[in-house]
Amino acid sequence: MKKVSLALGLFLVLLASGSALAGEPRTLTWPQLIPEGAPPPPPPVPMHDLSKLADTLNAESAPAAKQQTPNAPVVQALDGQQVKLPGYVVPLDVAADGEVREFLLVPYYGACIHVPPPPSNQIVYVHDAKGVKMDELYQPFWVTGKISVKALDSDLAQAGYQLKADEVAPYEYEGQ
Repeated sequence: MKKVSLALGLFLVLLASGSALAGEPRTLTWPQLIPEGAPPPPPPVPMHDLSKLADTLNAESAPAAKQQTPNAPVVQALDGQQVKLPGYVVPLDVAADGEVREFLLVPYYGACIHVPPPPSNQIVYVHDAKGVKMDELYQPFWVTGKISVKALDSDLAQAGYQLKADEVAPYEYEGQ
């Protein structure tokens, strides 16, 4: 009887730890949004002269640059997964309180605004976010939530994925 209750106890501990792990979001990197065998995205256009950053930011009202690769292939296996992805916010809608709750998440600063948008499999449309203050858009964020493999067209670019945000938090390096 003692062995049975020890085995049952061990089983319950393993079951509980397994379900805790199942609830953890999968941390993704941007290359993981590109299917194996698909072409890699072109490198972003660098912005070397930071003294002209204010001019670049003021140019946001100019027409959007043409997207590099709309309809890029996506990773179907990601559909429905809880994920955590780092990136930069490109606002689509700003609330009256100055917070952004609907945005494109992109892998590098200035994508979709200052340089041509990356391929659609490198853009995630984020909705239902709790809000990011406009003055924080220069910094990267972690966005956690359920990802859908579903395209979305916006005025700026086509996104290959959508993510219903559970959490948006400032990026902090999580070393391996």
